[in-house]
Amino acid sequence: MLGIMQHDHLTIKSELKLLNQVQQWFEDFSLKYLSQLGWTEGQLYRLNLALAEGFTNAVRHAHRTLPPETTIEIEVSLWINKIEIRIWDHGNPFDPDAIAEPAPGTLQVGGYGWFLLRRLADRVVYERSEDGRNCLVIVKYAKEGQY
Repeated sequence: MLGIMQHDHLTIKSELKLLNQVQQWFEDFSLKYLSQLGWTEGQLYRLNLALAEGFTNAVRHAHRTLPPETTIEIEVSLWINKIEIRIWDHGNPFDPDAIAEPAPGTLQVGGYGWFLLRRLADRVVYERSEDGRNCLVIVKYAKEGQY
C-alpha cells in the first residue's frame, strides 16, 4: 500500500436495502478527502454511481443464490493522482468479455451494468482472487486522460 494517501474498508451484508449505507459511506470518504484535493462534483457522482452499480451487481448476480448474510467487502484507496475502489464478492466468476455490448438504440436483457462501469471509470477489471473471491476493481484518475 505504498503511496496510498487514504484508505477505508467496509464489510456489509449482501442486501440491496443497504445500498444507501454503502453510498453514504463513500460520500463521507469523498467529502473528507477527495473534495479537498480538487475532485469535481461530476467525478464524485460518477464514482458513487460506479460503486452503486458494482455493489448491486454483486448482490443481484454474484450472490443471487447465497444467503443475505454473505458479506461484500468494499475497499477504497486514494493516491495523489487516482482513486481505486475494490468490491469483493463470493459468487461464481464470470467473463465480462463474453457480454455482448448493446448496439446503440437497441434493447437487450442484461449486460448494461458492465458497459456503464467502463464509461464511468478510467479502468475496470474483474478478476478472481487467490482466496476464491471475485474482485471488481474500479479506477478513476484525478485528471481526465491521465492513465
